[in-house]
Amino acid sequence: MIEVRPFAGIGAARHGWLDAHHHFSFANYHDPDRVHWGALRVWNDDAIAAGTGFPPHPHRDMEIITYVRSGAITHEDSLGNKGRTEAGDVQVMSAGTGITHAEYNREAGPTTLFQIWIMPDARGHAPRWGARPFPKGDRAGQFVPLASGREGDGDALWIGADARVLGATVKARESVTYETSKDRWLYLVSAQGAIRVNGVKADARDGVAIHDEDRITVTADQDAELVLVDSAA
Repeated sequence: MIEVRPFAGIGAARHGWLDAHHHFSFANYHDPDRVHWGALRVWNDDAIAAGTGFPPHPHRDMEIITYVRSGAITHEDSLGNKGRTEAGDVQVMSAGTGITHAEYNREAGPTTLFQIWIMPDARGHAPRWGARPFPKGDRAGQFVPLASGREGDGDALWIGADARVLGATVKARESVTYETSKDRWLYLVSAQGAIRVNGVKADARDGVAIHDEDRITVTADQDAELVLVDSAA
């Protein structure tokens, strides 16, 4: 089963400093048919104006992954962590028993990012934060784990969930294949570039919800930058 969810049809909220688009129910946007996809609870496509951001606010029992598409985001939290994550790189915050954080765009121009929330495999993990670069060249023509709760996923940032967040870059007219199992729940977005998933066409920033497939082949109609979540139910 492959369902394309066009970007033009997902939830949207414009707050002046923040232009947000919600693939799943979030804040004032609610769609009973789009509350989660497996353990994936939130996929927000955000544009944050220069010199603005999210002031300190709390979370608990959620794995929060930020994939920066352009610009950079500066993080601060109640554990004393501080860091700046640039375009193409990833940060992970495991909210666990509770954490307060702020995310600011301190750049001269807008920052765009995907904010992905995954439900943890258990409540009460110790809160933590981490970030690291993932050069796009290392993802050329293959899916590379960026964040994962699976043993053996190399340099991926740890999350306390039965899930993986992966990235790939694919040149126009080339393909990349991902092996999975039919009981997994996959959600794929091309940050840029039109693609076909097992022959099903999707444009940049469309959501592609996938289930009951043991393999997907993504063919790029244009140079594409892919982000994929693979999770348990």
